[in-house]
Amino acid sequence: MTDIALPRHEHPIAVDAQDIDFMGHVNNANYLNWVQDAVLAHWQKIAPPQAVAAHLWVALKHEITYRKPAFLDDNVIASVVVEKVQGASAFYDTVIKRGEEVLAEVKSRWCCIDAETLRPARIAEEIAALFLPDKSGR
Repeated sequence: MTDIALPRHEHPIAVDAQDIDFMGHVNNANYLNWVQDAVLAHWQKIAPPQAVAAHLWVALKHEITYRKPAFLDDNVIASVVVEKVQGASAFYDTVIKRGEEVLAEVKSRWCCIDAETLRPARIAEEIAALFLPDKSGR
């Protein structure tokens, strides 16, 4: 599926001194925090406020391919798109870039959780349609 028509979220990332490891670049573990922040911001931007209030998200799986290191004070952007929604799961594709340089590519699976019961919650068709307008990824 092409993601040209899918709602993409561009999430700016500030690289701070505490992100830098002993080798002088961003520690790999920080990328997971960046992905989490970007995915949650994407959900909050596109989903209606009542859906945001009623649902939480937990990560089930991340697959990260590191391409290039990030450094202190780099201008980094995480570009996020939902590839597919299935039941209570959403499959995200996140590309972390510095300008046009791809620093990392992340495929992740997230589980939607009911905020009251803390149990998995199926994503409603009308909510999924906001993330996947052509519904071919469902």
